[in-house]
Amino acid sequence: MEYVIGIDLGTSAVKTILVSRDGIVYHEVSKNYPLIQKKNGYSEQDPEVWVIETMNALAQLVNEAPVNPSEITGISYSGQMHGLVLLDRDNQVLRNAILWNDTRTTSQCMRITEEFGESILKKTKNNVLEGFTLPKLLWVQENEPEIYKQVSVFLLPKDYLRYRMTGVIQTEFSDAAGTLLLDVVKKEWDIEICEKFNVQPEMCPPLVPSHHCVGPVLPSVAEKTGLDINVSVYAGGADNACGAIGAGILSPGKTLCSIGTSGVILSFEEDQKDYGGDIHFFNHGISDSYYSMGVTLAAGYSLSWFKEVFARNSSIQSIFENIDKIPAGANGLLFTPYIVGERTPYADSNIRGSFIGLDSKHRMEHFVKSIMEGITFSLYETIDFYRSRGKEIHTIVSIGGAAKNKEWLQMQADIFNARIIKLKNEQGPAMGAAIIAAFGSGWFESLEEGSKRFLSEEDIFQPNDQNVKKYKELYRLYKKIYVQTKEINEGLKEYRNTK
Repeated sequence: MEYVIGIDLGTSAVKTILVSRDGIVYHEVSKNYPLIQKKNGYSEQDPEVWVIETMNALAQLVNEAPVNPSEITGISYSGQMHGLVLLDRDNQVLRNAILWNDTRTTSQCMRITEEFGESILKKTKNNVLEGFTLPKLLWVQENEPEIYKQVSVFLLPKDYLRYRMTGVIQTEFSDAAGTLLLDVVKKEWDIEICEKFNVQPEMCPPLVPSHHCVGPVLPSVAEKTGLDINVSVYAGGADNACGAIGAGILSPGKTLCSIGTSGVILSFEEDQKDYGGDIHFFNHGISDSYYSMGVTLAAGYSLSWFKEVFARNSSIQSIFENIDKIPAGANGLLFTPYIVGERTPYADSNIRGSFIGLDSKHRMEHFVKSIMEGITFSLYETIDFYRSRGKEIHTIVSIGGAAKNKEWLQMQADIFNARIIKLKNEQGPAMGAAIIAAFGSGWFESLEEGSKRFLSEEDIFQPNDQNVKKYKELYRLYKKIYVQTKEINEGLKEYRNTK
């Protein structure tokens, strides 16, 4: 039997899975690591921690799995998007990585928009937002000029990890599309954008397809992990592209709901579309294809934040107890998941979350239910956007943490008013990375074939007409909260850094 490994370098953990040729996940190992948040709006990580924990996870995976390392033919990667890793001429890391959920770059975003106007939207297909990579580069230029002078190349998180495992510096199109430096249609770094903002073209890493074979692992990596020295390493993809591959979103009409730290509604696009920057538009991991998506910045993070602050001694599973007894609307409690700002549809780094309708009778289960509903309402705004533009969405594949909770899956069916599919062997972006490795290893003729072979449905959730009606009215009220709290949050901004 042959096997491949999918590695998902996430925001809070790295996940490794071992998948057989018949699509069975034989073993998985995850390792957690922390965020570094020195100031309000800052979100960083030490890239060395990614490497250490990935090596630990792989060593454990290889040691515990009942397979011979020589049977593992390929490895590929999924990774958190937009993060900035800066290397000097010796390929040494110059500073902590600045992550996708870092919001310090508002002034840099304003500068990019003012100086480049609508041209950058036409080239990159995306509006200028704090999460993207180019504003982070400008922030380092302006605030850490001595560091910027030493920069030889920048990498995205999973590409740095892959470099440390292979010694090869590259990126691929799906991750490069989230930098604001890639011409998405031409699939090349845009020299005009680079020159406009003092980014030397040679600072941009070489571009390859997701299934490109980078080479074998380094001998030192094989020694540390127990991997065979001849295992092939493939480029991989951005986490959302890999999540789409891992959920079979590889043809027109397919839509994905992914709820992890952030939340995503993603739809396959077979050709370029002009959504005017209202939602994201990126290169897919499958050649010559695209996907569009809306993002909720703090989806699962809203729940983990709530647990950490208000139920620190409880397990994440225990806080979901009794929510099945709470009716739609959480007895009049609404939550907006803007605790780190928001991406879609508002693109507002200043907005912050709210509990509206708080009553002395509300208990833990009401708060948890309202958080789940608020996250799902936020994601529904993207579905609402698609439908308003004529895109039909009847069936949605749900992955991530929410797909492990039947109450939340039914809630998605009711709020989205769509059929929700739960996959049997759902592993999120890690499965997409494994399918890329399998395709690169020659197991399949195409990624589509690999996806069909590896995936199967476990359950289907149909909308409950009574709840659909209730949630339609609650959604109308939910949409008012952003408009009516925006000015208040603008006024509160100056107080957030007060110790």
